[in-house]
Amino acid sequence: MRDTTPPPSRLPARAGVGFKPQHFDDAMAEPGAVEWLEVHAENYMGAGGRPLAMMRAVSERFAISVHGVGLSIGGEGPLDPDHLDRLAHLVNWLAPASFSEHLAWSTHDGAFLNDLLPLPYTNATLTRVADHIDALQSRIGRQMLLENPSSYLAFAESTWGEPEFLAEIARRTGCGLLLDVNNVFVSATNLGYDPRSYIDAYALDQVGEIHLGGHDSDTDDTGAPLLIDSHGRAVADPVWTLLDYTLARSGPRPVLVEWDADVPDWPTLSAEAARAASALAKVAA
Repeated sequence: MRDTTPPPSRLPARAGVGFKPQHFDDAMAEPGAVEWLEVHAENYMGAGGRPLAMMRAVSERFAISVHGVGLSIGGEGPLDPDHLDRLAHLVNWLAPASFSEHLAWSTHDGAFLNDLLPLPYTNATLTRVADHIDALQSRIGRQMLLENPSSYLAFAESTWGEPEFLAEIARRTGCGLLLDVNNVFVSATNLGYDPRSYIDAYALDQVGEIHLGGHDSDTDDTGAPLLIDSHGRAVADPVWTLLDYTLARSGPRPVLVEWDADVPDWPTLSAEAARAASALAKVAA
């Protein structure tokens, strides 16, 4: 009988960054501590042109992780077949080391919402998300990684804790997990729990990739701290501390620095990657 198990992530357990076209020349000439790159799938689903030529060039030098932002894995309707076809075409020719998506929804009544919206953690949601992941992995012919969200509210109807919910999805579908440490810190601050307890409960053996990013600080209507997952600044020191805590339990994993708004120059971004590389080196030692 043919083995249909999707291949695992093939990223190196080193530091990577999110790729931006303005960094192409610098990344190719002097990558510094950066050993792999992540790209957003939807930016490279076209039929040709400069973006795809650039991507072919960087993929010859770096391992590539493709990160989807528009599949609406948690949406109530079926996955968009046209979107799936374009994604499958991208994965087929690029042959990335990893593919990931978010535990979120972003579509309603055929309209695409420019946001990643949260889900209640119920048995019904679990079944729907698992069905969508099964359909996705079957279509693209490989394992995906599912990312934990940043949260600003909790649903009263939730009957699962988030780490347990993600672990059960991984068990049912064979997908891996993408652990966003900044999202854990943001959610823990906003919802009032200990981020280390979340890490302790997480299925770290299923983690194929770890993300870091910057966040903005605000306050809610009651004056309580409110963090926004903005990806628009350097990683905060408490998030670096939480990364150390995580790696001490998980062992080395591919670690990505995301910076998607107010994008800095390449030396600034590669310096963040160097800090991630140092955290990994401590674990390896």
